[in-house]
Amino acid sequence: MTARLAGKTAVVTGAGSGIGEGCAKGFARHGATVIAVDLNRASLDTLKSELQSDGLDILTHATDLTDPAAVADLFEFVSENSANLDVLVNAAAVADFVWIEEMEFDQHWRRTIAGELDTVFLACKAAWSMLKASGNSAIVNLASANAYVALKNSPALAHTAGKGGVLAMTRQLAMEGGPHGIRANSISPGMIVTPATEPALERPELLQSVWDKLMVNRLGTPEDIAHMAVFLASDEAGYITGADFRVDGGALAW
Repeated sequence: MTARLAGKTAVVTGAGSGIGEGCAKGFARHGATVIAVDLNRASLDTLKSELQSDGLDILTHATDLTDPAAVADLFEFVSENSANLDVLVNAAAVADFVWIEEMEFDQHWRRTIAGELDTVFLACKAAWSMLKASGNSAIVNLASANAYVALKNSPALAHTAGKGGVLAMTRQLAMEGGPHGIRANSISPGMIVTPATEPALERPELLQSVWDKLMVNRLGTPEDIAHMAVFLASDEAGYITGADFRVDGGALAW
């Protein structure tokens, strides 16, 4: 535990599991006031309990980040419970991995685009005035190695489109936020072991494709991403904006 983020208030979406959970824990352990957001109330209760056992505490808010009215309510809750908002981590995502021949427009494509792009846009839009008021704030978006390359044996068409959009959106957010003291950066994880990815990793052909690209002899963890997110949210990254950071075990270096 450090005071690296002391005095900062951070909203972390998707905090109920995986990368979002890792980021929420990392931010709390580095001294931030954390408002953890997820669709799953039970997972937020578990996260809060785990942190309390470490002598830490967070605020939680369960909401559907694809619903504009619900997102507006979320940031009303933030404004009521905090004098400032300094960091927004957009880790929440929903994606369907389906080959194009089986992909349904509404069931798979639209659901993934909403779950990976709308969630980022709506949160940034609703948080913007508070981030401006901070005068020294940071947005950290989660893109993906799939925004750069296709992974053999992975039916990730909608996911690649969504995360490619996040990558591009982050650059624009950096430009629009610059005059207001808002920095925006993204992280592009490689294969991270989470509850969402574990079923895919049970497919031998996909797992082999992942291992074939790695230069580090292990798969990634949510903590690997959290370390980068903490840095990007901190004042140490004050001269960094509009950038993407590949935390992928070397997979994109080939």
